[in-house]
Formats: sequence, C-alpha cells, structure tokens
Amino acid sequence: LQDIIPQPLLDQYLSMTDPARAQTVDTEIAKHCAYSLPGVALTLGRQNWHCLKDTYETLASDVQWKVRRTLAFSIHELAVILGDQLTAADLVPIFNGFLKDLDEVRIGVLKHLYDFLKLLHADKRREYLYQLQEFVVTDNSRNWRFRYELAEQLILILELYNPNDVYDYLRHIALTLCSDKVSEVRWISFKLVVAILQKFYANSANALGLNFINELVVRFRHCSKWVGRQAFAFICQVGMFSFCFNVGKTE
Repeated sequence: LQDIIPQPLLDQYLSMTDPARAQTVDTEIAKHCAYSLPGVALTLGRQNWHCLKDTYETLASDVQWKVRRTLAFSIHELAVILGDQLTAADLVPIFNGFLKDLDEVRIGVLKHLYDFLKLLHADKRREYLYQLQEFVVTDNSRNWRFRYELAEQLILILELYNPNDVYDYLRHIALTLCSDKVSEVRWISFKLVVAILQKFYANSANALGLNFINELVVRFRHCSKWVGRQAFAFICQVGMFSFCFNVGKTE
C-alpha cells in the first residue's frame, strides 16, 4: 500500500500484466504498461518501488519481444529513479537478461549502455568488461547499425575504466570494428581508436599508448590489403584533426 496515488488506480494499472486481460482487452496492453512504468515509478518514488517490482519482473519476462524491448530502452531512466542500491539488487539481473536477448531487445540496452553503467559501483561496472565484446556478434550480420552504436557507446564508456582495462578489453573490440565490412562502422571505429590513444596519454599510460600504436602500424600500415593501409591513413587523419581541435580550444 502507498498514499501517493489512489490505490484503486494503481491496482488497475498493475492488473494490465494479466495475460488473460491482454487476450480479452488489448494484445498491446502489456507494451503500453511497460512504456509508462518509469513514469509510474517516478510518481511513486523509490520508497514505493516494492509496489511495482513484481510487475516489472513480469513485464521483463513477457513472451512478446516488443514488451521487453520497451523496458530495455528505459532501464537506464528507471535506474536513475531507483538509485544505486535498488538498481544493483533489482535491475542488474534484468539488465543481464536483456544482454542475452534478441537483437531487437539488446539494441535498447546498447543505445544507453553508458548511461546505465555509469550509475553502477566501480566493482560491479567492471564485471561488464567481459561482456562488451559480445555486442560485436549479432543475430543478423547485416545489422551494421548495431556495431556502429557499439563503437559510439565505447567512446563514452572509456571514461568509466582505467587505462589497463581499456587496453586489455576495449582495445580488441576497437581493432575488430576497424576491420568491419561496412565503411560507416569503420569510420566511427577510427574515432574510437583515437579516443583510446587519448585516454592512454591523458592518464600518463605512455607505454600502453606506444604498444597500441605499434599494433596499429603492424595491423594496418603494413597490411597486404589496400583497405587496411587506407584505414591507417584515416586513423592518422582523425587523430590529427582531434589534436588540432584540442589545441585550438586551449588557445
């Protein structure tokens, strides 16, 4: 029970997840319920999350992927409402389930991956380093926008991890994306590579930066295929533009 909104109104909302109701009233009713859940949670406040927890878990396991997709797109907003403790206890398990779901659901998590991870404690956040590379593999290899979104999110995520973690885990993903078959994915990946180098040198991890540069030279500069050598030229181009832009800002 709660005293924020009329209890009959809340009970009516919670009943929308009843499968029998979906069959007799509206097959889309669970999706509408999932769409409005963050707003209901915000109205009730985190102290009344217990009123919505079971409903949220029911929606998160709904057989319709559109329902799960809707929740995946808003889970980062719900995490802000609930705070770190409730997020770790109740949202992280559902978030982990979404990571293994269909691409149509995973894209919702991926688009706001940085927004969600930054809300977690450092030790919990570090656990996802092992799972980020799973985003490179999709149900449909033609879904290049998925990999493009991954590269964009990684550029933001770099700030959440230390240089050693970036070198050990995120570097491999960046190099894989730089060799993607789609030029749009390669181009955003070149920006990711430059951002990684900036991360190393901004944190005085010069040895890691030098190792990464040597790896880029071997992998792309001396590549037997012209597309690899072109990639190296583009990386240099992006890096030079970024350098000049930062110098301009400081002056």
